[in-house]
Amino acid sequence: IGTVTYDGIELELRTAIEPWYVLGEEAGGGGTARYVDSSVERLQVHVKGMNSARHAVTCNGRIVPLQPALARGEKFAGVRYRAWQPPSCLHPTIAVHTPLTFDIVDLWQQRSVGGCRLHVDHPGGLNSGTYPINAREAECRRAARFLEHGHTGGRITPKVEGMNPDFPFTLDLRYSPM
Repeated sequence: IGTVTYDGIELELRTAIEPWYVLGEEAGGGGTARYVDSSVERLQVHVKGMNSARHAVTCNGRIVPLQPALARGEKFAGVRYRAWQPPSCLHPTIAVHTPLTFDIVDLWQQRSVGGCRLHVDHPGGLNSGTYPINAREAECRRAARFLEHGHTGGRITPKVEGMNPDFPFTLDLRYSPM
């Protein structure tokens, strides 16, 4: 999706695969329909050059549980979030989490040194009602959702929360901190 670099720390976001859960059957116009919940999405967060003793990466104010990779100085994690609110979904009371604000936080100074913002749709509300005519237009639409600015300003105290034992490498924004 996009990459930003601040103070020698590179933060890259990529889309990741998230299954669509099949919901129960519902009465439709001409019979029954079986819907899927496509409202939950997942991202891969890849960080290079970060000093774990001094810096942390947060998403919407919550610390992303970065894990070391095989390559030195690289860390990975996943972020699962509710992207939109369909009429039929698995968790109807969980609100939408977007836009996602990612911050590279200097824990010693308690401030964000930089970050980015990711929207599910166009941040200016310029969503097209038609399919893209080619791959170039589709890529431009995806690029418009990623902003290389918009990190949190002022003093930041990241929320310290326990690790999810079921998904230790994923920050799931659908669940409140433990």
